[in-house]
Amino acid sequence: MTSTPPRTRLSPSARRESILRVALAAFARAPYAQVSVSGIAAQAGVSEALVHRYFEGKPGLYAEVVAAASATLLARQQAAEAALPLGAPARERVKAALHAYLDHITDDEAGWSAPFRATGNEPESALELRRGIRADYVQRLANLLGPDPGPRRTYALWGYFGFIDAACAAWVERGMPDDERHALVEAALGALEGALGDWGR
Repeated sequence: MTSTPPRTRLSPSARRESILRVALAAFARAPYAQVSVSGIAAQAGVSEALVHRYFEGKPGLYAEVVAAASATLLARQQAAEAALPLGAPARERVKAALHAYLDHITDDEAGWSAPFRATGNEPESALELRRGIRADYVQRLANLLGPDPGPRRTYALWGYFGFIDAACAAWVERGMPDDERHALVEAALGALEGALGDWGR
C-alpha cells in the first residue's frame, strides 16, 4: 500500500496568491465570459466558496487579475526604459516602452484584448480600473515629455493611446507577426510625434 501524502496547508495569504495565479493563467487563455469560478477553484484545489470569500466573486477576482497584469506591464516597461543609456531622449524611452507592451500582449493576448473582443461582458469594476490605469499611463507619458505646453498635449496623449489600442488590436488579429513589430512601433511613434508637434525634453 502507498500512503497519500498529507495535504499542504497554506496560510490565507499564500492560498489567495495561489488562486490569483490560477486566475491569471485562466484569463490569459480565454476572455472573461468563458472563464468560470468553479474551474478556477478546481485548478487551485480549493472550494468555489473560498474563491468567493477571498475575491468577492468573479468580478472581484477579475479586477485583481487586471490590476496584476497592469503591474506586470508597468514593471516590464520600467525595466526596458532603465536599460537605456542615461539621458536617452523621450522618443527612445517611448519606443522601449512600446516594445515591452508588445511583449506583454504576446504573453497575455486573451486578457489584453478582452475589452475589444468581449464588449459589454467585463464587469464595471474592471472597466473602472482600466480607466484609472489609462489615466495613469497618460500622466506618466506627460511627465516623461516635460512641462505641459497646453491642451494640445492632453489631446495628443489620449489620442496616442487610442491609436495604440487600435493598432495593437489589428496586430493581434493578424496573428502578432514578429516581422511587423517594427512597422507598428514606428507608426505609433509617428502618430505621437505628429500629434505633439514636438517631443519635449
